[in-house]
Amino acid sequence: MKVADKVSHRILLFIHTLGLSCLGGAIFLELLVFMDILRRGYFMAVENNPLILAFETFLTLFALAYFIYLYHQLIRSLKRTV
Repeated sequence: MKVADKVSHRILLFIHTLGLSCLGGAIFLELLVFMDILRRGYFMAVENNPLILAFETFLTLFALAYFIYLYHQLIRSLKRTV
């Protein structure tokens, strides 16, 4: 295996790890929100730190893009098998 192949494999592995972690975190947080809604009847959240808000927004957009990528890959792989 060439050095360039190892580097591209590690980058791809990092992107998949980050993407799946973002999706897992989104599912976990959504469960927390629904549990709070079931207990209280509403959910309210406020983030005062703009740096954390920007980072959360970035991770959300990354998770969305990663989900679309996975969905696209799945559809392409299903088309090849049919």
